[in-house]
Amino acid sequence: MLKTLEALKPRDIYLNRLIAFQDTEPVKVITGIRRCGKTSLLKLMQRHLLETGIVPQQIVSMNFESMEYRDMDVQAFYNHVKEIIQPNKRMYLFFDELQRLDRWEDAINSFRVDFDCDIYITGSNAYLLSSEYSTYLSGRYVEVKMLPLSFKEFLSFHGYEIRNRKVPGGEMKKRAYDAEGEPAEWEELFEAFMHYGGMPGIADVGLIQDRAFTLLDGIYSTVVVRDILERERRRGQRQITDPVLLRKIILFLADNIGKNTSLTSISNILVSEKMLEDRAKQGKPATQTIAAYVNALKEAYLFYEIKRFDIKGKEELKTLGKYYIVDIGLRNDLLGYRDVDAGHMIENVVYFELLRRGYDVAVGKIGTREIDFIATNDHEKIYFQVTDDMTSESTRERELAPLKMVRDNYRKVILAMNTNSTASVEGIEIIKLIDFLTE
Repeated sequence: MLKTLEALKPRDIYLNRLIAFQDTEPVKVITGIRRCGKTSLLKLMQRHLLETGIVPQQIVSMNFESMEYRDMDVQAFYNHVKEIIQPNKRMYLFFDELQRLDRWEDAINSFRVDFDCDIYITGSNAYLLSSEYSTYLSGRYVEVKMLPLSFKEFLSFHGYEIRNRKVPGGEMKKRAYDAEGEPAEWEELFEAFMHYGGMPGIADVGLIQDRAFTLLDGIYSTVVVRDILERERRRGQRQITDPVLLRKIILFLADNIGKNTSLTSISNILVSEKMLEDRAKQGKPATQTIAAYVNALKEAYLFYEIKRFDIKGKEELKTLGKYYIVDIGLRNDLLGYRDVDAGHMIENVVYFELLRRGYDVAVGKIGTREIDFIATNDHEKIYFQVTDDMTSESTRERELAPLKMVRDNYRKVILAMNTNSTASVEGIEIIKLIDFLTE
């Protein structure tokens, strides 16, 4: 079994989080969009167990995407696992895409009560952790939120290694090298990342547009069909029934990442295009329809919503949030690759990088100006401005201005893809985007 796991590529951010909760009571729940690496993470955890002395007979692994378990009901599931359980031994139970099994939570809770076991499950829809399940387990679970590859992981998956080298003057600088030891240009590597995104499967098909976008199109279709439309039917809901309207909303949100957006503005545009005309005649408010569809996209982890925070008033603003797409490659597959919106695309990358690093993230409003991100965790708060190009004086002043208005003593950082200087200005740090992403 260990030999079959040796070829797995590392995802240390998430593996370390699982290891931190190993052999603790909570059920470990790994969530995230389809094909972002959840199955591989379960296998990485199994490899870790085997390397630390756990024997294969102590591990139970089931993937509910397999036809082997397609017709299994919850009682058969419980009985199947019960037969495998080794008496008087600690067992490690791994269940992949468990949301496909009705009443799966009954079995999970029974395993916790009946056996000496450590449980790990994955799901591709936030419905897995709905309020009903949260109540059922009474808080006895911990969620590990998984995302597609970061830029640094993207380099590793595609065979590049980051090394430090000393330049004239004694300063240490990072350089990327390919599998043959040849140096690579950061700009070309980042352009590839911005073009193809971070879905791990692309490393298997290569950075070839036709192959990569075919893979991405398959992921998109699976998310829409299985995690939105099919799930809606299984739940007996009738809110999301129009695949054409769903795609229209997806395209709108993908085209407007990082822009202030409201459900009303989306519905107004779709009403003007006669996409919501029939629902208006039925007496259903357009914004209510849009809200159901957008919530489904968030539950499938395709889009993430970020709220705005009034820095002076110290309160969350209820209007005009922003949406970011979970993978920039999926956006390019939907809209076609284009770099005319480079600023918002880079914002999209930084937003998810901050989430990976464990920050809660909000948009900051101060007066009439906006700060791209306020990132907070238990230990710190950092204000971030993100820009594609900071080489002109006018752009430099525009990006500095809102940070200068913030009067507290927390870190203030500008992340710039291109900049003439990284010298701090009035305590505001200026960091090259590549340096930040490869920290």
